[in-house]
Amino acid sequence: MGFKRPVSWTRILVIALVAAALRYLIGEYVIPPLTAHFWPAARGPAEAENITGNIKFALLALLVVWTFAAFGEEVSYRGYLLTRAAEAGGSSKAAYIAAVILSSILFGYGHYYKGMAGVIDSGFAGLILGSAYLLSGRILWTTILAHGFIDTFGIVMIFFGWATAN
Repeated sequence: MGFKRPVSWTRILVIALVAAALRYLIGEYVIPPLTAHFWPAARGPAEAENITGNIKFALLALLVVWTFAAFGEEVSYRGYLLTRAAEAGGSSKAAYIAAVILSSILFGYGHYYKGMAGVIDSGFAGLILGSAYLLSGRILWTTILAHGFIDTFGIVMIFFGWATAN
């Protein structure tokens, strides 16, 4: 599944930070302008607007995203689904690439509550996280950290009123 100890935690941290930054930049400057031609803007999770200025709610949100999104979704989508799909394809390089694409599509649809623009956005996030997983040597801690950083950044932005929850 990918819960192995990395040779270099620094390398894992750098890959996770780069993946998080790339996800933020694409999710902020590429996907919204493209999807705006076809669908309404992506919606945030219910109750996310309660984060603004509310430290207790923000801390609760951080606990939830690190537990269920960062850890839970990464174990499910990258650790289990991506790995099993690649194994079903013979564990070749092509099978892993196809598995990243397949798991990213499913990851996108897993965020259907955001609307179609959110499905596309989350699908691209899945591609970035899946690529980071492969780049790190299939070490799941990379994507858990990246996903946690992405969501933490979003919560901090909403808390301070620098972004809206949609």
